[in-house]
Amino acid sequence: MENIKAQNLLNKIHRDLNRNGIIINTIVEELKDLRALVVEEGNPLLAKVIRLAYEHIQANNGFEIPIPDDEPLEDEEDNIEEETSQTSGEESLDYLLSLMADPSNKVNEIELREYVKAFQEFD
Repeated sequence: MENIKAQNLLNKIHRDLNRNGIIINTIVEELKDLRALVVEEGNPLLAKVIRLAYEHIQANNGFEIPIPDDEPLEDEEDNIEEETSQTSGEESLDYLLSLMADPSNKVNEIELREYVKAFQEFD
């Protein structure tokens, strides 16, 4: 993310989340503002992730998407459900916001695509 206004808004959203938790009306409006800045910058993946995030928060009155799993090792397969249930929506949203700060990083891009997939699969 190259736009300074977008970076500052993302940092503000991140700080507010860490201080106050998910305040639905505020975070939705700020994410909409952030999306407008990202669209101007020309980053379609980031714009989509942001839109899906605020639509999800509005529809579910919270953030219900877990942090995407890394490929599990064979020994860890039994613990997958346990780990997923321990991650709060707030932690997952915090992680998503941190990925948004550097969407050009290949690992972050892969994780952002995993979030898109999770939003689309969410019931």
